[in-house]
Amino acid sequence: MELVAGIDAGTQSLKVVVYDPEGRSLVASASAPLQLTSAADGSREQRPADWVTALHACFAAIDPAVRSRIAALAVSGQQHGFVPVDAAGEVLAPAKLWCDTSTSAECVQIMDAAGGTARTIALAGNPVLAGYTASKLPWTKTHRPDAYARLATILLPHDYLNFVLTGERFCEYGDASGTGWLDVRTRTWSAELLHATDPQRDLADCLPRIAATEEMFGITPAAAAALGLPASVKVAVGGGDNMMAAVGTGCVVPGRLVMSLGTSGTLFAFSDTPVVDPAGAWAAFCSSTGGWLPLICTMNCTVVTGQVADAFGFSSREGDRHLQATPPGADGLVMLPFLNGERTPDLPQGKGVLAGLDTTNMTPAHIYRAAMEGATYALKYGYDAFVGAGMQFERIVLTGGGSNNAQWRQLVADVFGLPVDVPAQSEGAAFGAALQALWALGHGRGDAASIADVADRHVALDPLRSARPDTARAEAYATAYARFLRHLDAITPLYRG
Repeated sequence: MELVAGIDAGTQSLKVVVYDPEGRSLVASASAPLQLTSAADGSREQRPADWVTALHACFAAIDPAVRSRIAALAVSGQQHGFVPVDAAGEVLAPAKLWCDTSTSAECVQIMDAAGGTARTIALAGNPVLAGYTASKLPWTKTHRPDAYARLATILLPHDYLNFVLTGERFCEYGDASGTGWLDVRTRTWSAELLHATDPQRDLADCLPRIAATEEMFGITPAAAAALGLPASVKVAVGGGDNMMAAVGTGCVVPGRLVMSLGTSGTLFAFSDTPVVDPAGAWAAFCSSTGGWLPLICTMNCTVVTGQVADAFGFSSREGDRHLQATPPGADGLVMLPFLNGERTPDLPQGKGVLAGLDTTNMTPAHIYRAAMEGATYALKYGYDAFVGAGMQFERIVLTGGGSNNAQWRQLVADVFGLPVDVPAQSEGAAFGAALQALWALGHGRGDAASIADVADRHVALDPLRSARPDTARAEAYATAYARFLRHLDAITPLYRG
């Protein structure tokens, strides 16, 4: 029986899952860690060669008999990254990532050249925010002029892995939305924003073509041999990690709200029409399934709880006992967890702040709770913008590494006042990529099933990991969230420049 595979190239690791559509079960999975290079100017970079090495390691860890049955695969990748490639396909510099805030000044320059923030949103549906691909081009022109001069193609991380697999340079609408150049209403590149990014060069010549959702590509003989895959394997277009997580959690029809607790935190909901905020309160992205995916992104989530655990010498797995030992609101301790700067709220130069320390709450347990609460409150801040725009939701589907933590699941239910469900397949982005590959494979064979049909058939919830709001705790968190907002208001002028 045929199998499908999903690849998720994240910030901390690359994962591969292999799914059996007939048995509706994962038959294999593997993960390999990735290193992140950081600098004091806010740079966050990785070597694309490391992604390829991790990809090889993951497939090598999967039984050859399983690999021989894979018929199709797709790639999910961290959004916004910039992989500069020359005409021969060689990578010219390290990839600047989504969490890179060294280009915040270039964001302002691009939007000023386009006529301001409001005009930028009018052109593309989104402002150019820190971390978006567009701002990385003028930065590269200034700081890596040789690489910029030789630049032939602008690839996103997921695009680059597709290039490694197929030898072809293409992108897709969902991930392309995160560049800052795609007009999400018309699904076309904005010539004005490309010109504003570099008036001396036609960057349109460097953009890969946008592939249709249903397209499939052949794997190269070299890639098939390196990964131990059949030469007949088909490669679907895949997409950005949030877009693939939407597929993997069933967020492919209106009314679904998904929260991803990973290195970054995200909230997104499917829409069958563009959902653009004139003030840019959320990212008005396209989905990778033919619709749109309004999205809130925070740049600091599990990375914050992980750093606190490291600082105090305990594992994140031990975090539950610290949460159980402390009350909601951390006895007045507040953390603004902006260790990587922040996108929501829009504070790219922001720093982490710990406030409200006293003799009773200056403990590792309180600080760990404050970190988890702060990461959750930042997402609540974005959720409030969704609700303020009239969006309504009845429940939250939780995915990402943080969804494996029972305490965090309950915290989300209590803070948001909504029931929380968790899919049976915890690797939402990798699983979503596998389902996208399954759908595209069937489509190519004449199957009329929609991506929503495929998701409905294969995405299941785990009832043992559901959480429901507790009224008493919800009231305590509401008080603590109001305290968080007061501190946010107080520190915002310090980091707005």
